[in-house]
Parts: sequence; structure tokens; C-alpha cells
Amino acid sequence: MISLYASGAMRRLRSRFETLYGEDAAMCLVRMAMLVGRYGINFTYKKVPSLWDQRDSVLITYGDSIRRAGEHPLATLKTFADDHLQGAVRTIHILPFFPYSSDDGFSVIHYRTVNPDLGTWDDVQALHANFDLMFDLVLNHVSRHSGWFRDYELGIAPGRDYFIDVNPAEDLSAVVRPRSLPLLTKIHTRVGEKHVWTTFSADQIDLDFSNPDVLFEILDILLLYVLMGARIIRLDAIAYLWKKIGTSCIHLDETHQVVKIFRDFLRMVAPHVILLTETNVPHEENISYFGKGDEAHMVYQFSMPPLVLHAALSGKAKYLTRWAAALQDDAPNGCTYFNFTASHDGVGVRPLEGLVPDEELEWLVGEVKKRGGAVSTRRMSDGSDKPYELNITYYDAVSFPSGGSEDLHAARFLATQAVPIAFKGIPGIYINSIVATPNDHALVEKTKRARSINRTKWDYEELEKRLQDPSTPNAKVLEAYLRMLRIRGKHKAFHPDGSQRVLELDDRVFAIERLSPKKKHRIVAATNFSGDTVTIPAGVLKDAGVEIGEEINLFTEKRASENGDLTLSPYETCWVLYG
Repeated sequence: MISLYASGAMRRLRSRFETLYGEDAAMCLVRMAMLVGRYGINFTYKKVPSLWDQRDSVLITYGDSIRRAGEHPLATLKTFADDHLQGAVRTIHILPFFPYSSDDGFSVIHYRTVNPDLGTWDDVQALHANFDLMFDLVLNHVSRHSGWFRDYELGIAPGRDYFIDVNPAEDLSAVVRPRSLPLLTKIHTRVGEKHVWTTFSADQIDLDFSNPDVLFEILDILLLYVLMGARIIRLDAIAYLWKKIGTSCIHLDETHQVVKIFRDFLRMVAPHVILLTETNVPHEENISYFGKGDEAHMVYQFSMPPLVLHAALSGKAKYLTRWAAALQDDAPNGCTYFNFTASHDGVGVRPLEGLVPDEELEWLVGEVKKRGGAVSTRRMSDGSDKPYELNITYYDAVSFPSGGSEDLHAARFLATQAVPIAFKGIPGIYINSIVATPNDHALVEKTKRARSINRTKWDYEELEKRLQDPSTPNAKVLEAYLRMLRIRGKHKAFHPDGSQRVLELDDRVFAIERLSPKKKHRIVAATNFSGDTVTIPAGVLKDAGVEIGEEINLFTEKRASENGDLTLSPYETCWVLYG
């Protein structure tokens, strides 16, 4: 069976290489074997029974989100994680921790070196002692200051062939843009003036994957990250990878073939490693990266953050409920979702397309501005700009600008966080959410970048002081957050491979039923997104296939109901355990 699988994998890889590189496919297979040999490992065909379970959750953080004088920030992160997160968080996503020139790490100068301002590979390995790790593979572009691009400017092989230069007279109007910035950037090279492709900024130069040398550079880096402990590899900005003039240059078939090559490659050399694609686009486009179960293992649930935010601010969960009901467990076997509300980026609103009316999006934009947030835009083909991302911390996004108690603010925030924790998939938790970080306007003023509002760098001593004071929102939110995660980890009904059913109980309430993979354990998770006390009558619950008798609420450890009704206080979440 092993030889049959091996020959099948090689046939698939050869076919993918032929699609991308034609007659060079055979040489690509030879190069792949040589690459694996370089690292002294062997091809393996061991079957991994399951890539995840209900204990899985991911903390998203910069290497220096918490800093202490006289210490590598990665070492400080380890101290914080060891002290607070064990038993609640399994994996830590260290956002790009390599030398960089802009975009807080996403303009990589050198892929194989840890930024000395953060620490060393030893610090990364030390963090790995108690946690699994997730690394970014920033593969669409590199820094303008990278060695590869310097070689391009000087005409030195192989870097001189790693980038895409385009005649600015070409018609590029069909290209889908994620930014309101020029697509081409003029640079001076040894052979004259060139215009290079820059999807995201003038400092982030797109790589040319039509050159197989580029693909093999990235495969080499991918393998290094696996050997350095990465359990999850995040493919940053993958949707824009392959360029063809005259097309949209987003989600091209060649891009999907590259992701499938990564999947096949990892299946043979590191079958425990999970591929996660980052594609901040409407849902149907996003889930295309599952392929037929042969592409990404996980995709971001990008529609979740703006829908949950809309539910919290409007007090109505109808759009969130409608979207969740339409999912219908559409992830193929062996695949799942990465569920989140906040990350290092803002709240993307493109994934709302087709899910809420335009006037609701306009209202949401206005509500974010009322709370001190900003709105980033993208350039449309007609030259106009359209909202792309809401820049605000999720904690302040659900604040009460006209007045409201801090406890009510924290309760509404925790209601939003309960959704990705209970939802089918794996929850991702941003560090500035788990410690209730407010908008950082001072950092925005310093960097002149809207995204900095959600990228606070905490002083370790100051943060610990707040966390040790049970009256602070930071302490209250962290304690409640970790409790939710620990409860989740104890119950097989939250296994990512289990099933999910959406319950339509009340427009103010978002409710789902989770069932364990072997269908022995069941939990109904309900969150009240309104400031009202909501009672769901026993008859409504029964019509939805739910009856509450002796069942307990996992948060109170008491009976969830005395009379069969379910009553939820403002912004309360209840997890009812059956069996």
C-alpha cells in the first residue's frame, strides 16, 4: 500500500508540475527529492489519524506584543504563555518574526533568520517546549531590501529572474486589488528603468512563481519551518500568487496548483503539518482553497468577524444565523475552519458581500467610526475606493460610546468571543483580544498606519499588574476567556470533525448544536447578543429539536432550566451539555 500511495503522490505532483511548468515537470520531481535529501529526512507515508481535536486553539501574537526591558521579546512571550495559557491554548502563532522593512513583519528581508530584535531560533524552540507553533510563509512578495531583490536590481542570477516587470502601458484594469495603491512600482536597475508588480505596497515586491526556481526557494523555506517546529503553516496573501495579464490575477488555477503541491509535499515529508490559507475574500471564493479535500487543511472563516460584530452592535443575530445555517458543514473530510473575530489585521468587510444589505455595511462602518476606529479602502476597477477593512480593536469595537458600565462592555465582548470558541473548527485568539486591549491611537499617530490601532505593544510589568488586579477589564476578560477555552477542551462535542446544526430560536440569540464525531456527546451553545433578558420558551426549543430537563449549563455548573425554558441575561452565553 505504501508503494501504491507513493506512486500515486508522485503522479499527482508530476501532473501539477506539468500544469505549471510543462516539460520541466520531470526535473521538478528530481529537485524535490534533492531538496528533501538536503535536510537529511526521508519521504514518509504514515497515516495521521487526526490533525486536531477539541483541545486545539491558537493564540495569534507578534513576537514583541509583550516586552520586558533587558530580555528578548520571544522569551517574554514564553513567560506570559507559560504562566497564563497552558491548558487553554495549544498553539501559538508567532506573526512574522524575521528581519523585515515594513508592514510589521510582512515585508520579509530574510526568511531563514530570526529578527535579532525579537530573539533567536533558540527562543522559538524554547517556546515550542510547552506549545505547538504556527509560522507565516509570506510567499506572495518579499521586501524591496531583500537579497533576492538586490540581485534583481543588479542583474545577478538567480534573483534577476524572481520578479515580474510589466510595461506600464499594459491594460491591467482587470486585476483585483486589495489596496488603494499603485499596482506597479518604478525602480532603477543596472539595465535601466523597470516597473515591478507590487500588489500590496512599493516595499513589497511580488515574486514570479512562473519561474520554478521561485517555487523551490519557497519549498526549501517551508521545509525549514517544519523542521523548526511549525505545526501550522499560514500561507499569507496566497490568493494573489500567480499573475496573468488580462485576468483578475486572483484565485487563478495555477495558484491552486501551488497550494496542492504544498499539500502533497507535506503529506509525504511531514503529514502532521497543517496548511492554512489566508484569503480575505467572500465565502465561496474563500472555501475554494479546500479544493476537493486536496488543498488547504484549514481556511479562515473571514465572514465571521464582521457578522459577529454586526450582531453585537445591532443586538440582532439574524445575519449571523442565516450565514451559519447556509454553511451546511461544507468543509470536505480532513478539512476545517479557522474561526476568529480579531487578528493583527482589521475586520475585513469584503466577506460581507452578499450576506448583508449595503445599508447595513454603511451603518457598521459608521458605528466603528463612532468608537474611534478607521476604515481602509481598496481600489475598484473604475478607480473608485470601497471599504475593505475596519481598523479598531475588537474590544473597543463593542464599547458603548454613549455610556455603559465596564462590566456590560466586557460581557458584550465575551459574547462575541464565545462564537468562534463554540463554532465548528479551531478558534484563533488575538493577544490584544484576550487581554481586552483598547484602541492604540498613540501608536497610529507614531506609525501613520491605521492598522497600528490594534497592534499595541504591552509592557510586561504593566500588563501583569493589570492582570493581577481582579477589578480590571484585562483580568476579567482573560479569566473568562481562558475558562471558555478550558471548558471547550474537555468536551468532545467541540471536536472540529464533529457536526454542527444552527438553531433559529430568537433574532437576538445565536445558537448552535454541536455533536461529537461518534455522536455520543452533544452541546447546545446559545449567546444573547442583545441588552435584553431573553427567554426562549420550551415549545420553541422543542420545535428546534432541543429539550432542557436535567441538563447543566457548563458555565454555572447548574441546571440550565427549571421549567424547560432557556433564559439568557444580556450578553450571556450558555453551553448546555447533553450526555
